[in-house]
Amino acid sequence: MSDKDIITNYLSILKSNVEVYVHGTIESSNQSIRNILHDGLDLTLKHQASTFDLMKKLNYYEISNIKTSEIVKSYNKLSKEV
Repeated sequence: MSDKDIITNYLSILKSNVEVYVHGTIESSNQSIRNILHDGLDLTLKHQASTFDLMKKLNYYEISNIKTSEIVKSYNKLSKEV
C-alpha cells in the first residue's frame, strides 16, 4: 500500500467520522454527551483539514475549478425540477 493510499483512506475515515459526530451531536438529548460529541467533531474537523492540506501539498489531491457554464447548466437543470 502506497503513502497516497494510506492518507486517502485516512481522509475517508475522517469524513465518515464527521458524519457520525454530526448526527450524534444534533440527536443527543443530554448536554454533557452533546458537548463531548461536539468536541470530537471539532477535533476530527481539524484532523480532516490538516490531512487535506498535506494531501494538496504532496499533490495527492488535485483540485480543479468548475467552469461557470457548468454551474449555470446544473442550476438551470435543478431549477426546472423544483
